[in-house]
Amino acid sequence: MLAERILLTAADLQAMPDSGRGYELVKGELQRMAPTSPKHGKIAARLIIRLGTFVEANELGEVYSSETGFTLEVDPDTVRAPDAAFVSADRIPEEDDSDGYWVLAPDLVAEVLSPSDAAGTVLAKVQDYLDAGVRLVWVIDPRSKSVTVYRSLKDVQVFTVREVLSGQDVLPGFSLPVSALFG
Repeated sequence: MLAERILLTAADLQAMPDSGRGYELVKGELQRMAPTSPKHGKIAARLIIRLGTFVEANELGEVYSSETGFTLEVDPDTVRAPDAAFVSADRIPEEDDSDGYWVLAPDLVAEVLSPSDAAGTVLAKVQDYLDAGVRLVWVIDPRSKSVTVYRSLKDVQVFTVREVLSGQDVLPGFSLPVSALFG
C-alpha cells in the first residue's frame, strides 16, 4: 500500500519556525533552498539596488528580496521566493502590512543561478512564474555572465556582458548593462 502524500499549504509554510525561511512550496510539497554563496548574494544585491533605486525614483511600485514569498498557485499551493521581484504600485494589495504571503504573481522576477541548480528545475521555476502571470522573468547566470529573459517559453532572449538589459514594458525606461551585475 502506498503512503498518502500530505500536501502543505501556504499557511503551513508561514507557520513553520522562522516563517518557512529557506523553503519554497511547490504544488504542496516542501523544497529546501540552501543558503547562497557570496557571489550569488552580491549579484542579487546589485540588481535589487538598481531596480529599487529606479522604481522608487519613478514611484512605480515596490522591489522585494529573496526573503519574500509569493503564492503563485492555490490548491495545491505553490509559494516561490525569487531573488528579486517587482510589483507595480497599482497591483500592491491594500493590506500591504499583511503577515501572510500575497496570492499574487509579481510583474517581474529575477533568479540568480547557483552551481547546484539543475536546468530542468530552473525551467520548471520559470514555467511556474509565467503560468502564474509574471510578465518578465530574468535568469542570471554567473558562470556565463549572461541574463536569459523570458516573456514566455517561446519568447526568450539571452543578454551578454556586452549588452544592456531593459525593463521593456514592465519597467519602461529601466536599463542595466549586464556587466554591472558581474563587475
